[in-house]
Amino acid sequence: MNLGVNIDHIATLREARKINEPEPLEAIYVLKNAGVSQITAHLREDRRHMNDFDIERIIQNAPIPTNIESSTNKEILDFLIKLKPNSITLVPENRQEVTTEGGLLLTDRLRDIISKIKDSDIKVSLFINPSKDDITRAKDFGADSIELHTGAFANLFLILNSNLNRTPNKLDIINAKEKYKDELKRLSDSAKFAKSLELGVYAGHGLNYQNVSEILKIKEITELNIGHSIISRAVFCGLFNAVKEMLSLIKG
Repeated sequence: MNLGVNIDHIATLREARKINEPEPLEAIYVLKNAGVSQITAHLREDRRHMNDFDIERIIQNAPIPTNIESSTNKEILDFLIKLKPNSITLVPENRQEVTTEGGLLLTDRLRDIISKIKDSDIKVSLFINPSKDDITRAKDFGADSIELHTGAFANLFLILNSNLNRTPNKLDIINAKEKYKDELKRLSDSAKFAKSLELGVYAGHGLNYQNVSEILKIKEITELNIGHSIISRAVFCGLFNAVKEMLSLIKG
């Protein structure tokens, strides 16, 4: 299983002071040396972390493949297509959200958007909820792969296995134990179904050092994109070591 590391939150830390450190570009060489397969970054419409300058330099200088997450915003997609990352993952965006809250809404307009990206020899992945209907539409629209949104699974895992609900950031979810089992089954069934349609099957959102072992059991998933937990761990042990720890779990 491959690991892509999302470096958005390096830029989040930089933007807390609106200066030029920490530098996201520096991370791509650390990640390459640590053994990751892909650099992931999200160019949001509100530019709350990564900006156009960051993305351009990352794509131009990355020694390993680049995967850029984007909404269906035409201006952003036109900008990315000119830069030619290895892949673009289409994701939903809500200006008020703290982080991506769910999968992409698969409307018919995606068909033309996907075609335009692929005409530029860029692979297209869709960030979707674990749903067979969404997977079927992703295939029909011409996507190369899907990335299953693991946020619901991750939140349920935290409720059941951490002190989250004894903190100010507690989550109000009823029947978490049953919902956790259901969500894992949804992810597993969706991964199997997507593979049967010959789509690439990836996963991401909320994955961390504690819960990743459950996702690793789903053999149809071939790539994980993880950001927040690795960057958080890097605060204490350094980015290289944080990646090595995650890779040891994935490869172990």
